[in-house]
Amino acid sequence: MSRDYAAYTEDFEAGRIAAETFTHVDHLGVAWDMLGRYDFLTAAAHYATGIQQLATRAGVPEKANLTITLAFLSLIAERRITSPAKSFETFLSANPDLCDRNPLRHWYTPERLNTPLARTVFLLPHQDKGLTPDFP
Repeated sequence: MSRDYAAYTEDFEAGRIAAETFTHVDHLGVAWDMLGRYDFLTAAAHYATGIQQLATRAGVPEKANLTITLAFLSLIAERRITSPAKSFETFLSANPDLCDRNPLRHWYTPERLNTPLARTVFLLPHQDKGLTPDFP
């Protein structure tokens, strides 16, 4: 059974979601929904605030990581444009790598992501990752 992410996002923003029930797919679904209802900057502010509050309510505020949050949200926003879908389920089917839980490995080293600085500010991808941008 699929979740109604429009209603779930409202619960997320209102702080009515328990951390122990908030799955990786729920992270993706809420992000997907927010990007459909808000412009990117507003979605980023709401999503980052919600993730921080969720981690704080769970007693693990240090688990919230702004770099991961914003990088993941950016990736989902890009995919919403490059592979549009009318539903989250269709979007997820077209982007199964997002369920990998670590699609950011293409841009970030674990060492860069797992720092106190990455938790509090957005860090650009690691320069030594060896990637060459593919610009049109």
